[in-house]
Amino acid sequence: MNPTVLTILISSLGLGTTLTFIGSHWLLVWMGLEINTLAIIPLMMRQHHPRAVEATTKYFITQATASALLLFAGITNAWTSGEWSLTEMINPTSATLALTALALKIGLAPLHFWLPEVLQGLDLTTGLILSTWQKLAPFAILLQLYPLLNPNLLLALGILSTIIGGWGGLNQTQLRKILAYSSIANLGWMITILHYAPNLTLLNLILYIIMTLTTFLLFKTFNSTKINSIASSSTKSPLLSIITLLTLLSLGGLPPLSGFMPKWLILQELTKQSLFIPATIMALMALLSLFFYLRLCYATTLTMNPNPTNMSSSWRTKPNHPTLILLTSATLSILLLPLTPTIFMLT
Repeated sequence: MNPTVLTILISSLGLGTTLTFIGSHWLLVWMGLEINTLAIIPLMMRQHHPRAVEATTKYFITQATASALLLFAGITNAWTSGEWSLTEMINPTSATLALTALALKIGLAPLHFWLPEVLQGLDLTTGLILSTWQKLAPFAILLQLYPLLNPNLLLALGILSTIIGGWGGLNQTQLRKILAYSSIANLGWMITILHYAPNLTLLNLILYIIMTLTTFLLFKTFNSTKINSIASSSTKSPLLSIITLLTLLSLGGLPPLSGFMPKWLILQELTKQSLFIPATIMALMALLSLFFYLRLCYATTLTMNPNPTNMSSSWRTKPNHPTLILLTSATLSILLLPLTPTIFMLT
């Protein structure tokens, strides 16, 4: 892709997210989301592959539907209350419509069906942007709207997302689909606690972005998109395969790694709110997610790439050396748990 065009598209992504962050008017917020969507579409199609074109088309239709629904929610609220301000949504129907639109935008269950298919059709770099940066703008709106949203609906969406995210990833062999279901499960944890402790939602979102960034960068370094292709990573780079093991276990929420922190704090907050059954369901679904992370860990560190004499060996491309971004994000993904009291005081 032309560097000038790439710079314009990346700048537009930043501009759209910034507009949504600073906007308090419904039309300004909607405009930021639209700029965000339109800027990523050329990045998704840059491969000129039928699968990428199909994924882009699915993404565009889904995001256009969500944007229309969000605009309808803002107009309905302005019609009934005379207010265009984001935080003045007094009409419960408009609030429910806005939540549905944002759930469709980020891929919450039961509106998640587009996410695994779209992510599977993209390369790892664009998939990284879709899984991390594109979540920021909708969550900026949710964090402003949370007092006006129905807590029972948030809880239902969150629990369903953790269930779908746990079950959906069990039988997958494609790494991008596994990361899509991982995203759905993590979004479920964030939405469940949004009404009761929005600071924990923000903390979980930041840690999720750091861990997902590390995972995508590691898979890009190994040039792997399937479980059986990641099996050769331990022979190519033993140190990076150990970092991959720890990052995946952190994504699964295993102590003493960073990913345990948000799950621990969210379960603690749910029990304080006397929501024992949702907390139990989410803890059990976290075990399902941990199972498919363990499958990846087993393939990464404990198996050898199958290479019998009658099978052509895989190409040994020039290895990509770990960058400073990868090493920094990997360190944060693994070693943040001892700082939990400090982080909790700051949030």
